[in-house]
Amino acid sequence: MGEIEQKPTPASRLGAPENSGISTLERGQKPPPTPSGKLMTVKIQMLDDTQETFEVPQRAPGKVLLDAVCSHLNLVEGDYFGLEFPDHKKIMVWLDLLKPIAKQIRRPKHVVLKFVVKFFPPDHTQLQEELTRYLFALQVKQDLAQGRLTCNDTSAALLISHIVQSEIGDFDEALDREHLAKNKYVPQQDALEDKIVEFHHSHIGQTPAESDFQLLEVARRLEMYGIRLHPAKDREGTKINLAVANTGILVFQGFTKINAFNWAKVRKLSFKRKRFLIKLRPDVNSSYQDTLEFLMAGRDFCKAFWKICVEHHAFFRLFEEPKPKPKPVLFSRGSSFRFSGRTQKQVLDYVKEGGHKKVQFERKHSKIHSTRSLASQPTASNSEVPKQSPQSASLTFGEGSESPGGQSCQQAKEAKVSTLESGPHQSPAPPSKSSPGSRAADGTAVVPPEEEEEEEGGKEGAQPSQRQPPQPSTGSLTGSPHLSELSVNSQGGAAPTNATLSPSLSPDTKQASPLVSPLLNDQACPRTDDEDEGRRKRFPTDKAYFIAKEVSTTERTYLKDLEVIASWFQSTVSKDDAMPEALKSLIFPNFEPLHKFHTNFLKEIEQRLALWEGRSNAHIRGDYQRIGDVMLKNIQGMKHLAAHLWKHSEALEALETSIKGSRRLEHFCRDFELQKVCYLPLNTFLLRPLHRLMHYKQVLERLCKHHPPSHADFRDCRAALAEITEMVAQLHGTMIKMENFQKLHELKKDLIGIDNLVIPGREFIRLGSLSKLSGKGLQQRMFFLFNDVLLYTSRGLTASNQFKVHGQLPLYGMTIEESEEEWGVPHCLTLRGQRQSIIVAASSRSEMEKWTEDIQTAIDLAEKSNGPAPELLASSPPDNKSPDEATAADQESEDDLSASRTSLERQAPHRGNTMVHVCWHRNTSVSMVDFSIAVENQLSGNLLRKFKNSNGWQKLWVVFTNFCLFFYKSHQDNHPLASLPLLGYSLTIPSESESIHKDYVFKLHFKSHVYYFRAESEYTFERWMEVIRSATSSASRAHILSHKESHLY
Repeated sequence: MGEIEQKPTPASRLGAPENSGISTLERGQKPPPTPSGKLMTVKIQMLDDTQETFEVPQRAPGKVLLDAVCSHLNLVEGDYFGLEFPDHKKIMVWLDLLKPIAKQIRRPKHVVLKFVVKFFPPDHTQLQEELTRYLFALQVKQDLAQGRLTCNDTSAALLISHIVQSEIGDFDEALDREHLAKNKYVPQQDALEDKIVEFHHSHIGQTPAESDFQLLEVARRLEMYGIRLHPAKDREGTKINLAVANTGILVFQGFTKINAFNWAKVRKLSFKRKRFLIKLRPDVNSSYQDTLEFLMAGRDFCKAFWKICVEHHAFFRLFEEPKPKPKPVLFSRGSSFRFSGRTQKQVLDYVKEGGHKKVQFERKHSKIHSTRSLASQPTASNSEVPKQSPQSASLTFGEGSESPGGQSCQQAKEAKVSTLESGPHQSPAPPSKSSPGSRAADGTAVVPPEEEEEEEGGKEGAQPSQRQPPQPSTGSLTGSPHLSELSVNSQGGAAPTNATLSPSLSPDTKQASPLVSPLLNDQACPRTDDEDEGRRKRFPTDKAYFIAKEVSTTERTYLKDLEVIASWFQSTVSKDDAMPEALKSLIFPNFEPLHKFHTNFLKEIEQRLALWEGRSNAHIRGDYQRIGDVMLKNIQGMKHLAAHLWKHSEALEALETSIKGSRRLEHFCRDFELQKVCYLPLNTFLLRPLHRLMHYKQVLERLCKHHPPSHADFRDCRAALAEITEMVAQLHGTMIKMENFQKLHELKKDLIGIDNLVIPGREFIRLGSLSKLSGKGLQQRMFFLFNDVLLYTSRGLTASNQFKVHGQLPLYGMTIEESEEEWGVPHCLTLRGQRQSIIVAASSRSEMEKWTEDIQTAIDLAEKSNGPAPELLASSPPDNKSPDEATAADQESEDDLSASRTSLERQAPHRGNTMVHVCWHRNTSVSMVDFSIAVENQLSGNLLRKFKNSNGWQKLWVVFTNFCLFFYKSHQDNHPLASLPLLGYSLTIPSESESIHKDYVFKLHFKSHVYYFRAESEYTFERWMEVIRSATSSASRAHILSHKESHLY
């Protein structure tokens, strides 16, 4: 073992520092720390159509996820592959290895990334691993089926014959025709069947490995092999397609190649807005330098194709990864994108050294299981066709067994893998004892787009690759429901965010003045004792029962939310003619059918729970300990209501447009929001039906994970999950757009001094409290970051508690830098705009990092626009006022601080406990990513609550939504008694010294405010911990590891 441990790592062979685990770091450079904090679940669709679930830190870059996938597959030559996914415009883009995943994918739980081949080498013999060739063969099979790999009938039949040989073995005409009838490899396969059978007869004795080799031999000679077409026009306006390959840039007309520009001929690649420019080297016979120009659909398409070209050139032409250029001090010009990762030469050199140990793998569709050679000697010559060892047996894991998965890459060690199996032949891969080809994750240089392509590399690697949107995956699910130490499981969806309990969160010692909690000690609520516990213990103990009960409790809250619009709002509207009839007919007829349907749905769920608990019809014998059949029936019924769901986004836009055009309607809606029944912003209720679909999906994923495949309820749960996944996929793009639209309008109500906050294309990114350095010292300001402008405000002393805009900084041309040493202020940043610069300080290091990351992202987004952002303010920024006016404004903000302690207790005309005010009082921030996560983490149910110095437990109906706990006497109440915003609170379990001798108790505390809550079961306890952690971890993430006295839970 000692000799194995002393072997050089793959990174060291490529010139990296010792033990760095990253192949591209320069001398003396330390590897970036692995992001810590909350894990997020990401689904990956593999090339064999299975789905696997990975858990990675929220702040992890894309490299961590790709390394985890390669490590799980034991894939040594992983540099040929990439991860692609549909962006918000439904365009397939590549996952950037250097950017945080959460910044690229807003809702990772609802997006399925595809693991596909990114770089196609000119000769398949350069692929030295059998597993790599197998994956390439699967890519060819996929391209054939999707019509991307076009060829004549003879070539198609020959390709399919090799696939059939690999999957079912030697020729048997009856078996061949039966197999072809069940599997469609090309759209017009029936006409080719005789040719396929004829070709297959000639492959007798060919192993699956040899079939892969021959398949790639045929495919690589095809003109469309590895080609992804990008629509464009030439100077004359003729429609063409551009593509990039290992040899250079290709031009197609339809599927016919009409021109090619080899890398040796290309001097520069650049783009200007929609124009893609290729500057060719001068011809030998002429000094004329030709520049070719192509027009693409938009700047984003143009830049995406340029980045793909940069990556292909670097991967196939350079000896090593291009080093980043030093960043300019003041201004940057052009894109900072560069290629990141090992070049093909580095991959070939590493694999030839034979430092890795080859292990077995299993083919999903093949009846003949291949294996890699177990010899540790260097590989044979490149051109040798690998032979399969007939004595090797495939690795399989029986039901209930655990796979000994392992993460070998340094950054991938943080990732947990959950395998979704789509067929009986799939088994988890065994661990690799060496690091698979690790990719680069270092910094990037700022390089103008017009630079030589040899000097360019990758930073923003999210390029459109294929135009077909991914289908919602609902594959066949088998395997054990039990989790191993590495969370390897087989289930019908993503694993819960927190399958295991993590260290408790602790308060930030640098928080600003506390937000006084609402009145939470209503004595009218009934007290409970241990008799309640005895009653609970008589209920079923199966986890599936508590999952079904969660459906019931959250459905009750959802019905109440529907009633806010369908009943309360409609009743109020009927008494006043402020709302146009057209708007009424758009809103209410689309909510009433939903309310009626879900009323019946809730009734069915409660009847099933009553039978499950034995509370009614106890004499009737039947299998009632299931919920999947009820879910399947009603989700299928929801599909008939899809037309109403599509109308909700239209209703939201119409309502806001009408409010903008009618002062009377604006006051009417604001008055309704002040009613107790409207406990959230009015426009939030219009999106509730879309959010509820995601909740059903999460519940069904948990049920599919819990039930073994043999369970009577498994099939119904899996079918229901497939149905709801399809609905969520269809509405996902609309949901993201509407959430941003709703958030902009919600912020508009909290701000004064703004003329046009809501404009097409503007996206909200982050809001929060920062201290701005001025002549009087540090002054608290509220900052609002969008994709084109940064606003800073102070809280006024008006009755509305709104925030007054003090200034704006367009992000176009802005730079950001840390300046703690320059100003002597902790966590200090300098923001340099084209017209002004400001110095701000965050409350903690973690807050500063989050702001820095988001502002830099916003600057990158602003560069994509054609110019500076439009003016937002109704008048000129107050920064240009006289010193006397500046002193008055500063005094105003100081008065705000003293008035903030009781702001949430006052009954003001404008709601004072919005998220903007909570962030102001607790000196923290929230991003749009956090809001999207909060939408998914909603929960309702009964909890027992105890105060710090009280003796009894108080039973309350509690609703968690929008980073806040809302308390009711019972689920039948129409409005909450009080609310508790959770940002800044810490979530722990009580210590022994607190003498809370009860099960399933968790503790919430913020400075002197302490609350204890008791759940009825282990499942509900874990669920409440999970959703509350999503609201508190953002504020306390930097302190998880610093408080050793925190208890594990």
